[in-house]
Order: sequence, then C-alpha cells, then structure tokens
Amino acid sequence: MKKYLLLLLPLILGLFLNAQQSYVPSKENLAARQQFQDMKFGMFIHWGLSSVLANGEWVMNNRGIRQEDYKLLQKVFDPTDFNAKEWVSIAKNAGMQYITLITRHHDGFSNFDTKESDWKITNTKYGKDIVKEIADECHRQGIKICFYYSLLDWYRSDYQWETGKTGKKSGRTEKSNWESYIKFMKAQLTELLTNYGEVSTIWFDGHWDQLDNDVDKTLQSKVNWHYDEIYSLIHKLQPQCLIGNNHHLLPIAGEDFQMFEKDLPGSNTTGFGGADISQLPLETCETMNDAWGYNMTDRNFKSSKTIIHYLVNAAGRNANFLLNVGPKPNGGIQKEFVDTLAIVGKWMDKNAVSIRGTRGNVAAVQDWGVLTQRNKTIYVHILDKKDQNNYIFVPQLVEKINSATLLNTNSTVKFKQVPEGMFIYLEGIQLNDIDTIIQLN
Repeated sequence: MKKYLLLLLPLILGLFLNAQQSYVPSKENLAARQQFQDMKFGMFIHWGLSSVLANGEWVMNNRGIRQEDYKLLQKVFDPTDFNAKEWVSIAKNAGMQYITLITRHHDGFSNFDTKESDWKITNTKYGKDIVKEIADECHRQGIKICFYYSLLDWYRSDYQWETGKTGKKSGRTEKSNWESYIKFMKAQLTELLTNYGEVSTIWFDGHWDQLDNDVDKTLQSKVNWHYDEIYSLIHKLQPQCLIGNNHHLLPIAGEDFQMFEKDLPGSNTTGFGGADISQLPLETCETMNDAWGYNMTDRNFKSSKTIIHYLVNAAGRNANFLLNVGPKPNGGIQKEFVDTLAIVGKWMDKNAVSIRGTRGNVAAVQDWGVLTQRNKTIYVHILDKKDQNNYIFVPQLVEKINSATLLNTNSTVKFKQVPEGMFIYLEGIQLNDIDTIIQLN
C-alpha cells in the first residue's frame, strides 16, 4: 500500500498545484491591485447591532447570549445620529482613501436591506440601509468602498454550528443545513455586488471557526466553504473586486490580497500572525484602542504618534494600513477617535507623498526606521531617534543618489555611498519627534 501511495503522491500534488494556479486575474483586477497598493491607508468600521450592548462586537458569544434574547436588540437599535457624509469625511480628512465596512458580522445581523433575511437593519426602528448610505457617500467623495463579510454565523441555524468553535451558547437546536447556508451567502454577496455600485474589496473573516484548533496552519476545515464557487461568483459580478480572507495563512487561488490582523507582515506579537508573506498586495489592520466594536469601558486609546508609526512601518513593509473605528450605538464616532484622526490627517497633508503611491521593502527594516519609494525617489523615515548620534546607515542601497534633503524643506543632508549601502549624516539636523523624513533623488 505504501508503494502505491508514493506513486500517487506526485499526481495528487500536481492536481493541488494546478488547482492553486487555475485562477487567472483579469486586467481590471490587476489594475485594481496596483491602485489598492497606492492607497496605503484605509478606515475599518466595526459597527452594528452589537454596539447597543457597548461591550465589543463579540458580546453575543462572550456573554453567552441566547438567540431569542439577542434578537430583542433589533427593537431598540436606532442610530439617529448616524451621518454617512460625516463618517466618510472623517476618513478622507485623515488621509484615508478607502473604507472597509462591516456588512454582516458574526452575529449574523445584516447592515443592509437584504432580501435573504429579516435579521437586518431595515427591520429596526431606524429602518435605513446603512451600507447603501455609506457606499453612495464614498462614491460621491471619491473614497473606495470595501465590504467586510463574516463567513460564520452565531444566529442562523443552517450554519454548521454543531462543529463551530464559537457561538455555542446561542440556544440553536435545529439541525444545520450547510447547502442552505452556502446558498444564502452566495445570494447576499450577489446583492452586495449588484446593488451598491463598484466595490473595491470583499474582506472575509471566520474561516478559523471550523478549524480543529487555533494554531492550525493548514486550510483543512470541518466544512467545505466552497471558496472556488464563491470567489468565481465575486469575480464574475465585479472583475476588479479584490478578495481577501482573514484565515491567517498564505492566500489560496482566487484571493487577490493578503491581510494581517493586528500585526505587521512578518511579525507575530498577537498570535494571529506568523504566516508567510506572499507576493500579492498586503494589508495590516489594527484598532484605535483595544476593541474592534464599540466598548464603553475601553479607554486604552493609541496616540497619534503610535498610529503614524504604524502607518509608516506598514508602508515600509509594502503594506496598506487599515485602521479601525467602532462607532457608538447612536451612530456617532467617538470624539477620541475623531480628534486623533484629525491629527493624523494634518501629518498626512504634509507627508503623504512619502506614503501614498509608494512601495516598500527598499531595504531591510532598521532599528531606526524604514524606507519607502515612489518611482525613483526614496524616502528615509527615521522613527526612532534614540542612540542616533551623527549618522544612520542604510544597507543594500546601491542606486546612485545625487541629492538628499529634508522633506518639505530646502535643507540639504550630507551623505556618502559605499558598496555596502549609504551613510546619512545627521549632525546639525533637528530630528522630528514623530518621523524625520529624508528625500533621496
């Protein structure tokens, strides 16, 4: 038997590789990938029915709320202070160029007027299609709209809840029907990609619910997610639409970008990272405090400096930065978030040229900072001024450099190139507390 298995192994491997290579992105998709990489900075919005309980978007699971009790929130959710123009303007003024909006999170509640379920925002007292309002406003203001869509569901009984790791206390007793659930997801995705204009990305989450353990580093799952069918449907409806899946693994056939949750590419400080880095466009997402969805008691707000450093570090690693806000149940975005984003926006007004439209991995990441590059111009970002006496050394930089200046000034910076890289001399230069940017031409 072992002999026959060894003979079959190359065939099985060949079939697997062919399946992985079968996806050929369209011209529109390839162009959208370049545009996605150029944008560099986006807003993630975690918001919906769960905000009423003010304890994060996982509150239904974390507090073991039964489906019948959680459903009562639909009667009280009334975000009368919601203003799509205000939300989109906050993102645009912060220097962001796209918004990734929760259309349906793990509690299964749809923020749009779906025909596939009564568990939706248009059946609340508020009654309006939030997704449509934000999508329309994004199109008006020239901001790209992207949709987050949960693969798992703590509310629907046809979801394979028996084998899922989360949502076990929701009180579901009806036997699951996986074929019905896949059909439901396809129908909702068709609505989202038909009724809301151009959609730039679909951001999937929840694959991990059907894994045997949290550290499983394969795509082996207790269910067949029918990714080939779902991805083909999306690319058929909108060829330019990029697909990403937060499964914490290398992308598979049909996926167009790779995301990293609460970690920079290559890092694993949170336990979500550790995946190899692909050649696809990259994105990292992070919160402005500790929570994704609104949490009334979470006051651990990140400073504007921390956020700018995250943005620069992401760009230096050739990744986009998707920064989350969790609006309140009344539809307003927390003042702390608004104020910090305004500061980030002022920084971007002066320095966006060194971020937007650039590519990273110009040289290895250094203790003092990173490099970005736009066409032939290189930007040296000095983020850590500790222990920087008279110079920094940029390794691997072999391109001929003719001039070095402080960005936004006419101040010249002395430098010397050697075969191993480049010395940049800092004597007499007042280092910026956030980011000293030196432009090389």
